[in-house]
This record gives sequence, structure tokens and C-alpha cells, in this order.
Amino acid sequence: MIEMAIAGSVVIIGIFGLIESGRLLWTHNALTDAVRRGARYAVMSNENANNVKNAVVYGTPAPPPGAVPVVNNLTTGNVTVAYESFGIKQGRVTVKITGYQFAFTVPLIGATINLGEYKTTLTGEAAGYIPPTI
Repeated sequence: MIEMAIAGSVVIIGIFGLIESGRLLWTHNALTDAVRRGARYAVMSNENANNVKNAVVYGTPAPPPGAVPVVNNLTTGNVTVAYESFGIKQGRVTVKITGYQFAFTVPLIGATINLGEYKTTLTGEAAGYIPPTI
């Protein structure tokens, strides 16, 4: 019985570790995709920074009341949007997610880790704009 308790504990810890590793990888991929989509939205729409932040966090620039973020605990406070000399076919926009903390849900541990910075920079696009000819 003692051997079973020891072996069972090791197996259970391994299973929880595998599940948490999968959650961490999913969160990393979701944050990477969210910042990429936000930068793409920023260069295509040339909207204000608040709409871009909402697009990153909620997947839409105008979230309905009670909207759920694409990743748990992600807020617009974690998102930074910076335009540099932005216009048609010129300038850049940089979208960053910083300060996001991943919370482990393993029983008895419950730790959090800071995932660092996620950043995407894109240049301005024409998006179908045809300049007038002179």
C-alpha cells in the first residue's frame, strides 16, 4: 500500500504537471496571436488606441457588456499601442502585451509567473487606397 501511495503520488503530480504545461503553452500561443491580431487591426483601421486594446483583449474593438477576454486575467491595462508617423504606406504601429501573469491551478502550489513581453510591429498599409493621379 505504501508503494502504491508513493507511485500514485508521482503519477498524479506528473499528470498535473503535463496539464499545466499544456495550459501554459496554450496561453503563450493565445497571447502571441492576440497581439498579432491587434497590430493587424491597428494598421488596417487606423482607429484610436482604445479600440485596438479592446481588439487585443476581447477580439473585437467594441466588446459587449460582460465580454470575456480571449485569455483569462488579460486586461486592457496590459496592452500598449504606439503609433510612429503613421499614415498610408508609412510609419509603424507597435502593439505590446506586458505584465501578464499566468496563474497555475495545481492544488497546493497555486503560484503565478510573469510571461514577459509580447510585441508585434507592422507598417502602415494602403488597404485598397488608390492615390489620385495628377
